[in-house]
Amino acid sequence: MIGELGRRSATALLTHSALIQAVTFLVRPAATYRALELDVPGFALGLLAASYAVFPLLLAVPTGGLVDRLGERRLMAIGSAVVLASSIFLLLWGSSIVTLVIGTALLGAGQLACVVGQQAVVANNAVSSRMDSAFGYLTFAASLGQALGPLAISLVGGASVRPDTQAIFFLSACMSLVLFVTTFGVSGRVSSRKRKGAVGDGAGGKGGVVSLLKTPGVARALATSATVLAVVDLTMVYLPALGAERGLTAATVGLMLTTRAVFSMVSRLVLGQMSRRLGRMRLMVFSLALSTVALSAAAIPMPVWLLFVVMAVLGLGLGIGQPLTMSWLSAQAPAGQRGRALALRLAGNRVGQVVLPSAIGVVAAGLGAGGVFLASAVVVGGTLLLLRGVRLDD
Repeated sequence: MIGELGRRSATALLTHSALIQAVTFLVRPAATYRALELDVPGFALGLLAASYAVFPLLLAVPTGGLVDRLGERRLMAIGSAVVLASSIFLLLWGSSIVTLVIGTALLGAGQLACVVGQQAVVANNAVSSRMDSAFGYLTFAASLGQALGPLAISLVGGASVRPDTQAIFFLSACMSLVLFVTTFGVSGRVSSRKRKGAVGDGAGGKGGVVSLLKTPGVARALATSATVLAVVDLTMVYLPALGAERGLTAATVGLMLTTRAVFSMVSRLVLGQMSRRLGRMRLMVFSLALSTVALSAAAIPMPVWLLFVVMAVLGLGLGIGQPLTMSWLSAQAPAGQRGRALALRLAGNRVGQVVLPSAIGVVAAGLGAGGVFLASAVVVGGTLLLLRGVRLDD
């Protein structure tokens, strides 16, 4: 399983990882469909995507300290409760762009706390040589959730171009309740905290954000992580818009999102083996190149079956980058600063989720959803330049 965690605790952790992503990937496309029902302009969809990150952006780094003070399970419980509140809020009051933005921001805050807690559990229990595999399993579970969320949209939406969003929000509230309960199956004690390099190790806890950013390659790795996650967000928000432009049903779009997530799962399940064979750096470059090609292709009108193939390739590419940056930062972070490093990574992700959707969303006003995918390809391709001279295999 994962490091020194028992089977029950590891199972609860992976279930929690899958559920938080399932709820997120269920609610956010549903919010897009609700916004389309309200006839909001194209740029407003970009603001809706960015709202998911605005509030959590302020909390990401401080949350790293909460891991040590509260413990992973308490932080995950708080995050799960916020996600539940978000689902209920959208179910009862998500009838305007303002309330959609508020509900999405709450979702982002709750998801942040859940993910920080999950990653801290893994970072504190996996030995360095097995870090890629451990984070691969965690993100595999996350990808499973990312597949189940859109699949639920397909089941609810059926053959309609725009699904019953009220039914989707009700389903998300039920799933969020299960998420909250699952939290208590994760062990409250992290046996490896006493190891050098654990989150709570006071020996290295004196370093700050600036010292972490000065660690060779960290800033560029953070930028790469932020770009990849922002593109995942943009795909989730703008694929429904692309489908609406091309007359695709909600069920078809949901299955495309599921396809992307399933192939991300595949890439993460074998991440440890691929990393040992190719090395982290080569694997990272390969994943970014694959993502760039797929995003560029998605902007071109094509048969539905071919767009499914493109989403599969995109899933393979995007699925690799995130866990690699997690394991690399966990291995490179100074003693006692793993939680802070992972929180800093999440903060960088939130910056990307605010800046990129807002900037690229402007493209949608003139070029439509296809233009968003093309602009995203340019951004991802540009991150290849950031990796020049960076060693991820240490």
